[in-house]
Amino acid sequence: MVVNGIGVALLLLLVGDFLATFAYHVPEHVFGQLHNRVHHSSDRSFIRYALLHRQPIALVNGFLSAAPYLAPVPWLWQLSPEGVLLGLGLAELHVIWRHRLEAGHNTPDGLQHLCQLICLTTPERHWQHHCNAKAAFGDIFTFYGPPARWWWGFLMRLKKYLRQQRRSSLA
Repeated sequence: MVVNGIGVALLLLLVGDFLATFAYHVPEHVFGQLHNRVHHSSDRSFIRYALLHRQPIALVNGFLSAAPYLAPVPWLWQLSPEGVLLGLGLAELHVIWRHRLEAGHNTPDGLQHLCQLICLTTPERHWQHHCNAKAAFGDIFTFYGPPARWWWGFLMRLKKYLRQQRRSSLA
């Protein structure tokens, strides 16, 4: 029962991070505006942004960043409710860990090495993404980074093509 729960938690993290990276995060960097304006600012809080700037639409963007982790819940819940709760809890703890630490923070060497072995994004790696929005994709797992960079390039070419098509149809 415990092994099943741990497997479901890991599956939720893998699927959630995949969906978050390829269906939300990278497309939002290419086609969206609020993610870059809010999350890559010094504040990073969609709730705070929505309240201070009187733009409740920012809350939708904040929800969309969490939705990929919630999408597989109905199926995985049937396998292990405990595993789902563990996975969601671990995902949230990772969000807090990677965002709450200021730039210049150093993860202890042993933990840094363990994170590299299991392909886990550290606060330092995530900070690289905040400094360069085209690099270091993969919210939780680093192995999504290289295909995400390819996906970003593909979507940028698509965006350019769509702009050209729109311009030529207006001319």
